[in-house]
Amino acid sequence: MVRGGYMNRIARVDLTSRKIRVEELSDELVMNYIGGRGWGAKIIWSEVPRGIDPFSPENKVVIATGPLTGAYFTGTGKTTLCSKSPLTGAYGDSNVGGRFGVELKQAGFDALIIEGSSNEPVYIKVFDGDISIERAEHLWGLGSIETEEVIKRDLNDRSISCLTIGPAGENKVYFACITSDFGRQSGRTGIGAVLGSKKVKAVVASGSMDIPIHDVDAMVEVAQEAYDYCFKSEAQKAWIRQGTMQLILWSNENSALPTKNMSEAVYEKAEMISGDAMESRVKIGNHGCFCCAMPCGQISKVKEGRFAGTIVEGPEYETAAMIGSNCALDSIEDVVKLNRVCDELGLDTISTGSVVAFTIECKRRGLLRGVDADYGDVDRIIRLVEDIAYRRGIGDLLAQGTKRIAEKLGQEALKIAMQVKGLEISAYESRAAPAMALAYGTCDIGAHHNRAWAITYDIKVGRMLYTPDKAKWVIYLQHVRSLFDILTCCRLPWVELSLPLKYYEELYKAVTGINYELKDLLLVAERVYNLTRCIWLREYPEMDRSWDYPPPRWFEEELPSGPFRGVKLDKQRYSELLDEYYKLRGWDGKGRPTKSKLRELGLEFVIEGLEKLHVKLSEN
Repeated sequence: MVRGGYMNRIARVDLTSRKIRVEELSDELVMNYIGGRGWGAKIIWSEVPRGIDPFSPENKVVIATGPLTGAYFTGTGKTTLCSKSPLTGAYGDSNVGGRFGVELKQAGFDALIIEGSSNEPVYIKVFDGDISIERAEHLWGLGSIETEEVIKRDLNDRSISCLTIGPAGENKVYFACITSDFGRQSGRTGIGAVLGSKKVKAVVASGSMDIPIHDVDAMVEVAQEAYDYCFKSEAQKAWIRQGTMQLILWSNENSALPTKNMSEAVYEKAEMISGDAMESRVKIGNHGCFCCAMPCGQISKVKEGRFAGTIVEGPEYETAAMIGSNCALDSIEDVVKLNRVCDELGLDTISTGSVVAFTIECKRRGLLRGVDADYGDVDRIIRLVEDIAYRRGIGDLLAQGTKRIAEKLGQEALKIAMQVKGLEISAYESRAAPAMALAYGTCDIGAHHNRAWAITYDIKVGRMLYTPDKAKWVIYLQHVRSLFDILTCCRLPWVELSLPLKYYEELYKAVTGINYELKDLLLVAERVYNLTRCIWLREYPEMDRSWDYPPPRWFEEELPSGPFRGVKLDKQRYSELLDEYYKLRGWDGKGRPTKSKLRELGLEFVIEGLEKLHVKLSEN
């Protein structure tokens, strides 16, 4: 069946048997899960058994596009990767920009499912309808960026797009990332380590096939209106100048900038690692993803000093905050250097910055020995990061992430481990932002802002309010922002330029010919969010509401400085906000979706699956 927006083919790459099987895209995946992380969640539920080690051959990596990938519209170059996460032991996903997803679709495939494992290093090559498993011994040990360069040289083609891992992925560091197109990362949840466990060094795609479009004229019309909207926006110009780096000073002014393992939320040297510092000292150009109307990629080069010549795409806000202020670095040049080190090693900069800062605080408290690094010392931090990537000495422990480190060190360490469900918190200190804290607590992959960037709502309606509207807003964001990962396109035109959601509804209809309205698309997002919650319940039947709380530090320690000095989260009021969240979601008081809610969403098979495992669900 030919559908607009889809190539109608999914490829399974079995590394154990070296067999490749191509399947037709099912109506169920198209109509009920649409694409991207929707497909990933359904495949992980259906095909990845409960209780397996994330590094076992039974785990799978789903690389998925969506119906909007490759369409003529701003920001349609996204790709979503899904797997069982080494960090959390449950559902994990992350997306990456650039153009890999476009090349994969034009090569004839909507998604790849990588399963089994290889005994020797390989890379997967997807070229115009053909898939092959290639030897990669000569690539093993190389950095992520270097690997891409070598593959392009070997194939004599600089137009191909690559997903690569670095030494961190090879050594199964739990927060290893995947790099694409030099400077784009699929960073969160450690899927780079899963690829490393399967001995997959890279996935390479190139294609020239046309992507079917239901109504080309309608697509062009809605796209041109959206481009006109973006190009007329004053925010677009600022966005191109600094990208997400604008947020360093904004977060500092709003007592939300992670500083010294989130012990503080204001950094006295924020200006030295800010967007202004980047723009004036290191920026040399911009880079945008496929069809982007607001290219946010900042190309930076250190121009003088010890690190002169270091080039990186970035830094992004999350990077500059987590390896910058959170580790007390005091120059944009140091941030650029450490950013490049992490990118080449293949490390998620968010988790890396959190692990390094946590390690330093544990050292200072006398909880951890054998640590040479300290806040602000970029050279020793670089050495520590390299030890993590190669799992040398203390790095072998640190490679397991903050939660596992803290569990080994004891209760005092657990109180200052800035993570939820095993995933390190991204770059918004939230003691003075209850909605953002709730968003972190209830995120379906662990503490990540991309599901619900709710701190702006805290600022809009009142920082210290714990009102029901905040729970409602978090749920709304969790559905809308997840929808972008299902359609597989960039959310930033909507977030930063306020591009109305009606454009995405109209684009979806034009591309696919499926007459879904926005409410229908959001229903799919809700279905997927409940499904991922149930994957957690399948893995952890003991899971209850205590899993949805941010770290003890935010409840027990007051902010020591800044405009919200003396503020901390109120645990009782947070609990009441969580109750409201569960009520609005149709979940019970333990945070479990009710049977009636799952039936409403067409997830009866989930009820059956959980009951077989003796996971009890309430009726209403």
